[in-house]
Amino acid sequence: MIKLYNTLTRKVEEFKPINDKEVRLYTCGPTVYSFAHIGNLKTYIFEDVLKRVLEYNGYNVKHIMNITDVGHLTSDEDEGEDKLEKSAAKEKKTVLDIVEFYTKHFKEDLEKLNIEFPDRFIKATETIEDQIELIKTLEEKGYTYKTSDGIYFDTSKLPSYGVLWGEKEQTDLISRIEENKEKKHPQDFALWKFSPKDKKRQMEWASPWGIGFPGWHTECVVIAAKALGVPFDIHCGGIDHISVHHTNEIAQAEAAYNSRLANFWMHGEFLVAKDDVKMGKSKGNIITLSDIEDPLSYRYLNLTAHYKSKLAFSKESIEGARISLNKLREKINELDINSEPKSPELKKKYQNQFLDFINNDLDMPKALALTWELLKDDNLSDIEKYELIQDFDKVFGLKLKKEEIKIPEEIINLANEREKARQEKNFKKADELRKLIEEKGYSIKDEETGFVIKK
Repeated sequence: MIKLYNTLTRKVEEFKPINDKEVRLYTCGPTVYSFAHIGNLKTYIFEDVLKRVLEYNGYNVKHIMNITDVGHLTSDEDEGEDKLEKSAAKEKKTVLDIVEFYTKHFKEDLEKLNIEFPDRFIKATETIEDQIELIKTLEEKGYTYKTSDGIYFDTSKLPSYGVLWGEKEQTDLISRIEENKEKKHPQDFALWKFSPKDKKRQMEWASPWGIGFPGWHTECVVIAAKALGVPFDIHCGGIDHISVHHTNEIAQAEAAYNSRLANFWMHGEFLVAKDDVKMGKSKGNIITLSDIEDPLSYRYLNLTAHYKSKLAFSKESIEGARISLNKLREKINELDINSEPKSPELKKKYQNQFLDFINNDLDMPKALALTWELLKDDNLSDIEKYELIQDFDKVFGLKLKKEEIKIPEEIINLANEREKARQEKNFKKADELRKLIEEKGYSIKDEETGFVIKK
């Protein structure tokens, strides 16, 4: 039994898919106007772990992710410039060039973090006609009104508006919304924005209401509905999507389809930097994956905290994760995979415990601690330990395979020369050769039967 925290109900619930062995999953993708920072990537790691847990439990996951390449303004309150148009002007490129460059970089980041790709990436601009049709449906049902800058959704017409909110989200939203005299209500949101009369946008389309572009909150509704049907099983994103973006997705779906968009809504907490401040481009405190020596050490760091907990990032925390991951790799490399099984019952017990942890709302810290515990358990043979870790890594995604390390001939020759010096009791020369071997990235350990070289 898988139990997941559902933001919609504010409690942990048993997860049951709509269809027996298939899970339909939608995850909000990036707005590709700049590099993703590691705070953004924290959400994608959590979603990847969720997907892997579902697959580990035998489900076939149909996964869709959008790519926002139009309509995301610099303010959630439908004000400011389009982020893509602004980035194109700043870099003196076309919007299409910006989209292609940053989408490619985003996908490379996913690969570095060993994040499984969705079945499909769908761009917002591939669904303009679908978005226009949705807005027409909302208009026919009486949920829209027109202002000088666009077509807006009238939230007062939907009694269930804000169903995703808790007290905190409602307070945050009210404090963030700026006064717009043309809006009937502060939380009303744009479905279609008109192009400015004094300049031509690179991204604009004809519509029944005039030349313009869709609002940000509409793309996910039509992409998810078209690719997954309504309702589908799970919708994911960052915690910052609760108060506005996901709330407005739910509103459009309920108004247009008379159905909730998804049964489960799951959200990952923020990555925080110094002084518990959320990492973000507007804060000027972003770090990208290229700033991290070993990207999988960042994935490891994420596994040490629950997805619903804030994760503190610092030089010390990422260095600690790097050291721990390398130590785990070393322990795995030391395992004798030709050993004989010792305790199949104990091995099964570890597997059951792992399943209990990951199925309890993705409790990865406990699952990771269990891995370290089994490595110390002398009642398991090395092959049993290795097979357990390979099984667990289907969820961890840390690429924990035993390395087949070929020691270079140069290092072997230096080690033999050192051994000769030791035999001749020339310990000064032996120490110099040891240091030279270590400088080249290898260690040497003396044993009764000779020496062992490790990378």
